[in-house]
Amino acid sequence: MRKAQKKDILDMIQTLHEAHEEIKNHIDRNNTISAQDLLAQCQECAVSIGNAIETMEKKDCITISYIQDYCDLVYQIYEALQNNTDSNANKIYKNLKKQLLRIENSVKNDIPIRKEVVFFPYKASMWDSLESIYLAAKEDPECDAYCVPIPYYDRNPDRSLGQMHYEGNEYPKNIEITDWQKYNFEERKPDVIYIHNPYDDWNLVTCVHPRYFSSNLKKYTEKLVYIPYFVLQEIEPDDQRTIDNMKHFIWTPGVINADKVIVQSEKMKQIYVNEYLKAAQENGLQGNHLNRKYLEEKFLGLGSPKIDKVLNTKKEDLEIPEEWLKIIQKPDGSWKKIIFYNTSIAALLENNEKMLEKMKDVFRVFYENKDEVALLWRPHPLIESTISSMKPQLWEEYEKIVKQYKEEGWGIYDDSTDMDRAVVLSDGYYGDSSSVVIVYQKTGKPVMIQSVEIRNYT
Repeated sequence: MRKAQKKDILDMIQTLHEAHEEIKNHIDRNNTISAQDLLAQCQECAVSIGNAIETMEKKDCITISYIQDYCDLVYQIYEALQNNTDSNANKIYKNLKKQLLRIENSVKNDIPIRKEVVFFPYKASMWDSLESIYLAAKEDPECDAYCVPIPYYDRNPDRSLGQMHYEGNEYPKNIEITDWQKYNFEERKPDVIYIHNPYDDWNLVTCVHPRYFSSNLKKYTEKLVYIPYFVLQEIEPDDQRTIDNMKHFIWTPGVINADKVIVQSEKMKQIYVNEYLKAAQENGLQGNHLNRKYLEEKFLGLGSPKIDKVLNTKKEDLEIPEEWLKIIQKPDGSWKKIIFYNTSIAALLENNEKMLEKMKDVFRVFYENKDEVALLWRPHPLIESTISSMKPQLWEEYEKIVKQYKEEGWGIYDDSTDMDRAVVLSDGYYGDSSSVVIVYQKTGKPVMIQSVEIRNYT
């Protein structure tokens, strides 16, 4: 039974205690009919409590037998009043109270509290930022954990909501998915809600379903937890210039509304606390938003589940598509070296056509070395929605490059939701500087950042 559900039942029991007082008063004043009406209502209330407990607990729960005894007692008192065989108000009150206390104590002591934890990811490719916590919750015998992927929308140029996307069928096979349309968090009021999208209505490219804005979710849970879907290069707390380039991640609705924010390290925690305090003051927030002691407990430097996912995934456990193996394997069955080529949104937006020419050069070099090296190109999953919305002409040219690369078939094009597979499978990283680099470095494998200015590979 959930904590909130147990509280509701105990509140109903308290109402019964109050009703018993009224029954006693009615009997003392010889208002037999009023006393009987209240007894009938007590019976109905007790049956409702019993039905609720039977729904949530085992049929043989000892509390049910106490409720049955209570209902029998209420019926006997009702009949005694009807037949005028017993109208001793004090005796009736004491008997009702004694039986109700048995129920109350049993609810408190015999029914264990279970915690309900729900995860609301939006993009399947970002699920790794929550997965290790979800799996731990699933293993907890006193916890009910749910993964409920939520829909999101592309933004139209006028910022209205465009096409809706739902990726619930793209999660790993070991993750039990709950349909977002069947999980009513407003009624269930989960004990903890985890999110990894902090933007609510602030994102210019995509937007989660408004029902799942952090400002709304916090109304229906005791604890809203935000975990970033990314990891950043570690920063020293006194490196203000670098901090200024990332502090926009700190002042978002999800961070503001969350009860807890889990970040990648203790250093990052201190940066979040310091910058949050500054932003809260600048934006006129009050109360705990300006309380450093509170913020030291709100922000937790416990590490990123994204790192957990990569380090816990073994190459031999990967499911590698057959078409990938045709590119990876040499004629003698041995494997080529695999290079993870990552292209980011930021590099495209900053360098435009110059970046496209750089990519063409990269593909030419890897094509010339395809007998020894397999290229695994994995662009950022939001490239299409971002570039097509913000720079349609650039998107048309980019799309031609993608089409040609796929048609030639000498390299792997990975647009799956599983970034970790690419990290674990590959032997080295080449591409843009991004949060993927931070994750990749944890593997100990080589990393090289591409420069759009370097075009000569001879």
